[in-house]
Amino acid sequence: MSWKTRHRSFYYQGAPEPADLVLPPAETALLCIDVQNYGLELHDDPEERARWAPFHERMRGTVIPRLRALQDSFRARGIDVIHARIACLLEDGRDRSLSQKMPGWNNLLMPLTSEASQIVPELAPAPGEIVVTKTTDSALTGTNLRLVLANMGIRNVVVAGIYTDQCVSSTVRSLADESFNVVLVEDCCAAGTDALHAHELEAINMIYCHVVDSDELRAIMGLS
Repeated sequence: MSWKTRHRSFYYQGAPEPADLVLPPAETALLCIDVQNYGLELHDDPEERARWAPFHERMRGTVIPRLRALQDSFRARGIDVIHARIACLLEDGRDRSLSQKMPGWNNLLMPLTSEASQIVPELAPAPGEIVVTKTTDSALTGTNLRLVLANMGIRNVVVAGIYTDQCVSSTVRSLADESFNVVLVEDCCAAGTDALHAHELEAINMIYCHVVDSDELRAIMGLS
């Protein structure tokens, strides 16, 4: 089953197959979202560590190596690689959006210079690559990224990162609302569980983005 028929929601059962994707290098960029040290930290509590074990296995075994390979392929073709990370600009986090101040797991207080807020070394930006820092889930509404993409002549945004059902989805939806063509690379993303990941892919596929895997993207773009 190809990307044209996978991950279809209730709304798109029986819909015609979408047209082939055309992603000219000069009008396309890879956007890597929030693959930061905080997301790869292991829990001290044994039960929590076990609960999150599948996520960490997916990140280390699939997402990070495949996203790094994709970054390298884009760079080799001279296609822009852009990075977004979540962090607060003030030490006390007053500048965070409401969603980042809510009690619970999503209550992130990561100052700009903290180790937790840095992008993981395997996916670190290359010299000269754009890095935007956001205090919201969406990399578009929380930064000047929309203006930057428009100035660069980018019409197609290839999205990867974490978490599929949160910052990735929020960014995808914002990009679509601003009329960018969005492609989400499913094996370069992860959510807390595979079920959450799959559910979100189904929710956003075909209406906000087209969901492909990295091999399909390589074939579409002629990447080595």
